[in-house]
Amino acid sequence: MDPNPNTFPILSYVMSKLPSIGPRRAPAADFDVEQPHPLAAPEFPEPRFELSERMPRLDDPGVAAAMRAAVADVAQTRSVLQTLGERPDHEAVDAARAKVAEIEASLSKRLEEIVLSPRPAEVDRAAWRAGLAETGEESRDGAERERQAYKAVISMDEMHEAYEKLLKDAEERLERIYQAAVEGGDYAAAAAGGSEEGVGEEVYEEVVGILQDAGKGVERIDLSGRRLRVLPEAFGMIRSLVVLNLASNQLERLGITYSLLFASNIWLTHAWEQAIPDSVAGLENLEELNLSSNLLTSLPDSIGMLCSLKILNVSSNKLASLPDSICRCRSLVELDASFNNLTYLPTNLGYELVNLRKLFVQLNKIRSLPTSIGEMLSLRILDVHFNELRGLPLTIGRLANLEILNLSSNFSDLTELPDTIGDLTSLKELDLSNNQIHALPDTFGRLDNLTKLNLEENPIVIPPKEVVNEGVEAVKYYMSKRWLDILVEEEQKSMLEVKEQTQTGWLTRSTSWLSNTVSGVSGSLSGYLGAREKSNLDPYLNQQL
Repeated sequence: MDPNPNTFPILSYVMSKLPSIGPRRAPAADFDVEQPHPLAAPEFPEPRFELSERMPRLDDPGVAAAMRAAVADVAQTRSVLQTLGERPDHEAVDAARAKVAEIEASLSKRLEEIVLSPRPAEVDRAAWRAGLAETGEESRDGAERERQAYKAVISMDEMHEAYEKLLKDAEERLERIYQAAVEGGDYAAAAAGGSEEGVGEEVYEEVVGILQDAGKGVERIDLSGRRLRVLPEAFGMIRSLVVLNLASNQLERLGITYSLLFASNIWLTHAWEQAIPDSVAGLENLEELNLSSNLLTSLPDSIGMLCSLKILNVSSNKLASLPDSICRCRSLVELDASFNNLTYLPTNLGYELVNLRKLFVQLNKIRSLPTSIGEMLSLRILDVHFNELRGLPLTIGRLANLEILNLSSNFSDLTELPDTIGDLTSLKELDLSNNQIHALPDTFGRLDNLTKLNLEENPIVIPPKEVVNEGVEAVKYYMSKRWLDILVEEEQKSMLEVKEQTQTGWLTRSTSWLSNTVSGVSGSLSGYLGAREKSNLDPYLNQQL
């Protein structure tokens, strides 16, 4: 929960100096999820050493005091979250939201049944109402207790999300304070925020010209690098548009201040305007949309209406999540959401985007992939490097057509791979560098098509280092032989068990046969003795008989 020194260098430095926090050293078995393990990432030095050289004014007592005061809210929130625990994964949050909705619907139905239940004539009206009230109260109490348990999961997720925003705001405040120190300005004013830029929308002549020509069947528009703050609503009317490039602009969610006159008082209110208007839903023929290198913190839900969209690039923005509606873009074959602030992917992403061939989500803060990822049977490339992955879902093995998988630089978070990784029989390139993997799965030798393998900066034990140094073919041979040895050993155990069962069965059958034989012999002997005894009677008597 400490701020990542690579993302928030000044904040990480300042918090390490706070007396209540101080420099923290997590033990090897209990690292912080947002801090790369020092042994796994030696190329990232402690931030204070680097910053003391690049930002010498940090040692100024006045600057230090202003900065410590500016991050007091971060330190307090961090302490609270440390007490409450880690952030739940996205699927758990989705499941909790679904359960809350189910409980509320069930309670509503139950109360409706109670209200509409018939009143027997012989029962007093007051007693009947009291009984209904008591029953309703019991239903509400039980449902509320169950609902609160799931609400706690949702609230925990919301608190962590708010903490992420708090870290960003704090880093910006510290940057302003330091800049004020360099320029000899007022620290307090800088910490408070300073002047705001105007948010007026500037529509360039080129944009106006494009809108005027919209009726001429425009198919491709390139407005990259134009410093645009918003996209005009009228763009949603260009039905013929196939390719729209808005890369390298200043698109963001803007706060527009306006006044409301109420009872002779002026109330200042803020309305929010999306940089990408909902009118984009009208671009029914759009196949390629490039929104990379902007300042976007969210995407409109209307993006799910782009049914013809095949390529979507939203990389290098400030997205904290992708809208669930993106799953409705079922024609997508390439999605690039790299270099953002994503902590999860939509739960149903794999169930809906079955035509996706390339998925790039590197350089985010993703802790787990949704189990639905295994349904992306068309996926060829999956890049999840430089995240906070703690493992892979077992369903990863269903990606029968996956050719390139990059899991590098998840550092101390990624310690093992599931055995189902051996089912990726089409895999050609696999990068596992800069993780904490000790052993490859026993099924690894089944990756017959693997030609590139990177295992650098891992405490690998299986296979041994000398085998790893010989290259991918040596690794595959070693793991194949190891897997064969395991199968042979299991087969021998199985045969031994069968043999023991067979011997036990033979002994049982032999005992049964012997018992039956003895019984038969005894019967025959008894018959024989009886006949012998009968034959020894007096011949005269025999004749009489």
